[in-house]
Amino acid sequence: MSTEEELLANYKKAYDNRVGFGTRPALLLIDFCQAYFEPGNALYAEVDDAIASALRLRTAARAAGVPVILTNVVYHPSGIDGGRFFEKAMPLKNFLRGSPMGAWGPGLAPFDDELVISKQYPSAFFGTSLASTLTAAGIDSVILTGLTTSGCIRASCIDSMSHGFKTAVVAEACGDRHAAPHDANLFDMNAKYADVVSEAETIAFLEGLRV
Repeated sequence: MSTEEELLANYKKAYDNRVGFGTRPALLLIDFCQAYFEPGNALYAEVDDAIASALRLRTAARAAGVPVILTNVVYHPSGIDGGRFFEKAMPLKNFLRGSPMGAWGPGLAPFDDELVISKQYPSAFFGTSLASTLTAAGIDSVILTGLTTSGCIRASCIDSMSHGFKTAVVAEACGDRHAAPHDANLFDMNAKYADVVSEAETIAFLEGLRV
């Protein structure tokens, strides 16, 4: 088994590359739903810092005229549209249509000019119109924030890259129920699928787009 230092050196040799933000980005806020902020809920994740970071990024994006898109998870009362995902992941019952746990997290509600994509599977792209919408709008890159890093962020990251969008994942604006899966998935996404970036550099990029 390689030591951590050997692993980092190996990855740096194999994967040390950045692709940048792109020129026409969109900011995605993925699944910042109340269940993750509700103590006692199976999905509770202590991710207040992540949503606070995402809200700061949203302010910077709106000031720069960058489109902001929110996603949530909504299921038919029977759960039939969740397929095997709903069958496997029991906490998804929190997102049956009408459940208060599916409401927006603290401080987050869509503005009238922000698109909401409702999904049933981990990726914001799978089974939705998101890729077509971005392409039609001339968007070439996506900035990802949201919950959870090891689940819907990773799935959306891989699909974003696979659809041809330059992809950035903002580390502070993503969250998970434990630091280990959060850090491991950021490490892997940064190696293979996206640039993992800081909130500060993302805000600086967005401010640079302001006319």
